[in-house]
Amino acid sequence: MKNIYVLGSLNTDLCIESPCVPKKGETIIGSNFIINGGGKGANQATAASKLGGKVFMCGAVGKDGFGETLLSNLKTAQVNVDCVKKIADAPTGTAVIILSQNDNRIIIDKGANAFVSKEDVDRFLTSASENDVFLVQLETPIETVGYGLQRAKEKGMFTILNPAPANEDIIPYLKYVDLITPNETEMEILGGKERLFDSGITKIVTTLGGNGYEICDKNGATVYPCIDVSVVDTTAAGDTLCGGLAVYLSRGESLEKACEYGSKAASIACTKKGAQLSIPTEKEVNEF
Repeated sequence: MKNIYVLGSLNTDLCIESPCVPKKGETIIGSNFIINGGGKGANQATAASKLGGKVFMCGAVGKDGFGETLLSNLKTAQVNVDCVKKIADAPTGTAVIILSQNDNRIIIDKGANAFVSKEDVDRFLTSASENDVFLVQLETPIETVGYGLQRAKEKGMFTILNPAPANEDIIPYLKYVDLITPNETEMEILGGKERLFDSGITKIVTTLGGNGYEICDKNGATVYPCIDVSVVDTTAAGDTLCGGLAVYLSRGESLEKACEYGSKAASIACTKKGAQLSIPTEKEVNEF
């Protein structure tokens, strides 16, 4: 099994349930407030580790209580955090999440995530080897993400981009991406399949929410259903899929098997509240 290197964000999620999304100037009484470890990078690193991978994480937190808790959570999940730096003059990234009618709305303050640098990437990938998996998202600076993808390809790694939140500035770096995993909205923002193929992408896995996922290349596309579950909270479902996908690819499994495993894990995550709290273990997935 190869190692999985995750470059990405670490956030503290402040999550509250609401009967509806507030209108302008409106105050609504919510319930079930929780504070949970989050950030797409940390979520995917946690998922990959809990689902059976050997995972290394690169990112940044502030020198505050939120940052210490996030690092502790990752260590508990057996993620190597030697390359997660602490920044004195920036707070730990924060996400405010409103859960309403089995859907979510999220506002993010990048905080320390905005200070992840190319130098951090160089230090992070020093020990990486050919065919290791490099997994990245777009909650850290685009220039750093693009540089990471380029350096990973130079080392012969398998690169996965989860383009969330979608940003067209990543387009010039797609030539360094082996697999991209957008949802339907991100696919639209990035210009659709043909634009992605023209940019150098050869494989696309598009997540379709409750309708499953689609595996697509230039020869065609196939849609696969997901497991039907009673949805409680969709937060981190996509991150869980990416983590599970990376684990199976690190084991040399096919993309089809990797997606099936990641999708199953994501479905289980939807049955629980919170981001990292909802991510199942490999044992839970195998027994589900």
